[in-house]
Amino acid sequence: MYLPDPSWTVVALAALLLLDAVLSVKPAKFIDVCLTGVNFPRNWWWALIVIKLVAVAGLIIGIWVPGVALAATVGVIAYFLCAGVAHVRAKFLQQEFWVNCLGFLGSAVLVLIFAFIV
Repeated sequence: MYLPDPSWTVVALAALLLLDAVLSVKPAKFIDVCLTGVNFPRNWWWALIVIKLVAVAGLIIGIWVPGVALAATVGVIAYFLCAGVAHVRAKFLQQEFWVNCLGFLGSAVLVLIFAFIV
């Protein structure tokens, strides 16, 4: 119970988050533009990498440990909902908002639906 089925959806989300975390180490231009656009303090950017890596670990561990991937998926949804709110509050609704922020949010919601609900 509460193991993802199909588990490949969770693996795909973990892979996307891992890629995003790696690209954030020496921020790719779109990440720099995004975080600067929402006025997120540069000296806290490292925390976002840690959060994403913890989510990746939770998603992967949750393939075998009941409830962990579900909790990680909900956490990813909460993270990107907060990111969306930050974008709206900063009135920074550029391409980075639509593609990265809402793209990840939509992906995580789809994983929640197809791996844990349907």
